Amino acid sequence: MNKNELKDAILGYLEDHPKDKKTPGELREAILTQEDDTDDFHDALSELENEFLVFTTMQGKIISREQANIFEGKISIARNGMGYVDRPDRAAVRIEESDQHSAMDGDIVLVQCALWQLYGQVIAVVERAKKQLIGTYYDTGHGLRFRLDDEKLRDKPLKVLLDPSFHVVDGSKVLCDIEKYSGPMTLRVKQVIGHKDDPGVDILSILLDHDIDPVFPEEVMKELEEIPGSVSEEECAGRKDLRNEIIVTIDGDDSKDFDDAVSCEETDDGWILKVSIADVSHYVKEDSPLDKEARRRGCSTYVTDRVVAMLPHQLSNGICSLNPHVDRLTITCEMHVLKDGSVSDYQVYESVIHSTERMTYANVNRILDGDEELIQKYAHLGRLFEILADCADAIRSRRTRQGAIEFSTAESKITVDESGNPVDVRAAERGHAEMIIEDCMIAANVCVANFMRWQEIPSVYRVHEEPSARRIRDFIKASEIMGHKLTIGRTVYPNELSGYLESVKDEDEFPVLSMMLLRCMQKAKYDSVCAGHFGLAEEEYLHFTSPIRRYPDLIVHRMLRKYSFEACMDLREREADEKKCAEYAESSSVRERISQDAEYACADLKKAQYMSGHLGEKYEGIITSVTGFGFYVQLPNTVEGLVRIASMEDDYYEYNPERLELCGIASRRIYRIGMPVKIKVAAADVYNGRIEFILYGKNGMIPSRKTAGRKNTAYSKRREMNSSGRKHGRKK
Repeated sequence: MNKNELKDAILGYLEDHPKDKKTPGELREAILTQEDDTDDFHDALSELENEFLVFTTMQGKIISREQANIFEGKISIARNGMGYVDRPDRAAVRIEESDQHSAMDGDIVLVQCALWQLYGQVIAVVERAKKQLIGTYYDTGHGLRFRLDDEKLRDKPLKVLLDPSFHVVDGSKVLCDIEKYSGPMTLRVKQVIGHKDDPGVDILSILLDHDIDPVFPEEVMKELEEIPGSVSEEECAGRKDLRNEIIVTIDGDDSKDFDDAVSCEETDDGWILKVSIADVSHYVKEDSPLDKEARRRGCSTYVTDRVVAMLPHQLSNGICSLNPHVDRLTITCEMHVLKDGSVSDYQVYESVIHSTERMTYANVNRILDGDEELIQKYAHLGRLFEILADCADAIRSRRTRQGAIEFSTAESKITVDESGNPVDVRAAERGHAEMIIEDCMIAANVCVANFMRWQEIPSVYRVHEEPSARRIRDFIKASEIMGHKLTIGRTVYPNELSGYLESVKDEDEFPVLSMMLLRCMQKAKYDSVCAGHFGLAEEEYLHFTSPIRRYPDLIVHRMLRKYSFEACMDLREREADEKKCAEYAESSSVRERISQDAEYACADLKKAQYMSGHLGEKYEGIITSVTGFGFYVQLPNTVEGLVRIASMEDDYYEYNPERLELCGIASRRIYRIGMPVKIKVAAADVYNGRIEFILYGKNGMIPSRKTAGRKNTAYSKRREMNSSGRKHGRKK
């Protein structure tokens, strides 16, 4: 056996003989044949130990990772220094700061913790989440002092290496490479970002902290010089010509890159829906500088005042954008949609279009609402939007019947001025036009996923697994506390959850219940294996419709061209591409999470900045989560803030984790998830993107529709039960 075979044999033996613990010598005798090399065995065993796949006990016995009660997970470190690592269907493992082994927030770590224990320790850091950190120089009066922006790391001993060529002053914000993670942490200043008070530096710092660089490498920009700015007739040869058809793009008012266009015609039994997507793969060739940079970025990142694009604007806003009144190369998914919303047939082909109009969601919504002026302005488009609406509504109705889960969560729309200062924060409006495009894109994604799977074309799928049993149990408990029963079997089905949401949609607590259920869901990810999409209740799904801003979509287009349009039959090529797709899926999932984290961090920063101008103002909100140190309240404008238990001076409050509530010892007043409360803005930490509220009025209480006119709270209900024959769960 070679070394890799020996490693597999060792792991296999340990798995098959969990109770038969052996020394290295005994293990060698059990596995090796006469032809095997002893030195190779010891090398294989050493590599397995270095990879933390096997361990040696105090008695000198070799055991597997599972036998050692060691598992891999991502550590989250709270502000107080406590670390948490989730494990399936069990409570998260807690890790004291002294047991974190130089691990930082977001690192992938190996944790040792027996199944019955709550506290564990980090054995090793498998993968670092951070390779760079942001810090700021401050004038202490005795010279400049460096401080990391991440307050969780401020107590760590630091050594900062600053090249004399960098000029830093009071307030300079810098990007540092991490050269050493412990004893002390060693940083080297890589770049001076700018002064902390300069416009845009706050957002740029967050982007760079997440390894998102707005500047493209020189070789990428040089490659752009070779890409034409218009479509030639030679490039249109062999493509289906859709240039004489009425086709439009529908996007937001401020969108500049248009990667999808739609057209729709009525038939006797339904509609012919065409979704045409920018053929980015025609211009971005595999392993070119453009492709490598797009792969590294993974996706575009959309923050409050800018877009960090996956592809340079010369492409994303130029030849790859389906701008109106010009020819553009596309890949079209043409679907025959029946009146019940099902797709009876579809085709996927290369095409060329000439977008008739660039439409906005706002204008299409006004047209659908009967705006005569706009209807007249776009009369040359005929009944397109009415037909599109009917087709999309049928698609959505079918998806709802199938069990797709429609979460009611409001996204934030943050408006900033020219200097990047927030002037408004509100819940983003989602009209009929937005839903139409969403429905059309989902239908195309499902069809292309079906095509790729049944043609056995290497691909990157969008996978959404069912929620874990533990999270669903937690949600059921919280839902019952709020008076809503959810009954499910051992296996969770999408239609059970969608039916539940439908049953509570008119309740006061619906926004919170929807948010909580969404948090129970697994994170969607990319995978080279088609494993279905739980939330959409689809067995086959992928991302096909946004190759300008998502790398997996670009890969789907590339594989379509290679194996369908060009009919590649090379089995070795197919095998190589299958391996590549697995790598692309993994890296794209990682980059997507990083991009989302950056977007959330920027939104939190701007919300805190906005609320800092509204200190002392009063609002009404809903409690969205309760902890041992207070509870979070979300306002109608999507801003969320913390009411600290220390600020509730009318009583001493205890946290009941079983009922997810705070209860006053003397008053027996209850604060629980879903309750409406009155708050006053107490503080806004712009630096860390955090907001704090305090209650005002009569303890912040607002009677809900269900409790208005009634004096009892959750506590008084329990008191009535006790007086009728039960006390503390026992019969009298």
